[in-house]
Amino acid sequence: MRSETTDVCEVIRRFNAGRDELRLQMKYALMRESAFTFFRGTCHLFYDRLPEEHFVTHSPLVWCCGDLHLENFGSYKGDNRLAYFDINDFDESGRAPLGWDLVRLLSSLFIAAPALEIDEAAAQMLATQLVNSYAQTLASGKARWIEAETATGMIKHLLDEVKTRQRADLLDSRTTKKKKQRMLKVDGKKALPADDAERAMVMAFMKNFAHTQLDKEFFEPVDVARRVAGTGSLGLERYLVLVEGKGGEDGHYLLDLKRAVPASMHNNFARFKLQAATWHSDAERIVQLQQRLQGVPMAFLQAVRMNEHDFVLRALQASEDRIRLAPLSHTLPELKNLMQALGMLSASAHLRASGRGGAAIADELVDFGQQEAWRLEAIALARHCAEEAHNDWQSYCAGFDAGVFTINTQPS
Repeated sequence: MRSETTDVCEVIRRFNAGRDELRLQMKYALMRESAFTFFRGTCHLFYDRLPEEHFVTHSPLVWCCGDLHLENFGSYKGDNRLAYFDINDFDESGRAPLGWDLVRLLSSLFIAAPALEIDEAAAQMLATQLVNSYAQTLASGKARWIEAETATGMIKHLLDEVKTRQRADLLDSRTTKKKKQRMLKVDGKKALPADDAERAMVMAFMKNFAHTQLDKEFFEPVDVARRVAGTGSLGLERYLVLVEGKGGEDGHYLLDLKRAVPASMHNNFARFKLQAATWHSDAERIVQLQQRLQGVPMAFLQAVRMNEHDFVLRALQASEDRIRLAPLSHTLPELKNLMQALGMLSASAHLRASGRGGAAIADELVDFGQQEAWRLEAIALARHCAEEAHNDWQSYCAGFDAGVFTINTQPS
């Protein structure tokens, strides 16, 4: 039975209540553009819709990304300053059956098929490639990673971009110079102005934070703006911070300071008879699980507290460094290689954190990976979830077009 349009819209409105109105209006507009963007922005709906089928209730417990989809893979510089390609968003991370991650990733593939310009048969083939790669990596019992020297296609392009990018080039794209002093570029697309209260709050926090670090001068703040990035998190408190770094107009660094909130999956734990893990804060959850699941964590990654709220601080990750679905001119063999890589990386993340804090041990994951019966079930469930998400998007579109999500962002 499908929900009525008003029901879907009301669930979305309730979930996003209290967010920054200007950025929330951007999120609502993005979600109207395609079913895939809607899927990205409504992780909570995915878990509300997740069927209580055997694969999602009885697959081994793992520490998982929680919001695994095609565009949550990308390149970044690790804390050793080398370039990596891996899962790169852990806001929704937690301990759950591995089927939750895998079905969400496969669902994103079926939803993205129109943007990828592939038919149903090709989508099925790519899903099979992804599942088999995931299973084979589990069965090997050994976490792997993408070698920059041997990467091909889209992954090689992203790694090369990050590896060869000069800090001054990134600074030039995000800042302006005034009398040899850099200030953040507020363009209304990637950054919005911080009001006086926000600026004072973040500047004071960063100054205090700098004094707790060994290299105090590095983290001294220079400028602050509200950051516009992502889809699901749009509207949450998020700041782009320019810090002194190594000094001089080309020595500055860009940091991302993002509000941490509870994971969407937790709302359905009671329905699946699961127990949520205990953390001191959601920022600690996100940071610790990112450190466990990524081959090498991002630079400057840590949990912090500002104005009685929890935030994740890390190096700026440019949105351009993620997999982008459109426009795509890649061949089907190239997409097949990409799916093989995503399956391998997903299984590797689950293996890295195996046996910790109630997660299944590696031997259990190896045994599961060697089985074949669940693979077709995973793909069938993903097709079902993709259809549910597409129907919800159509209901959302009707509500959006009727003005249900219009927000008055003009000052009164």
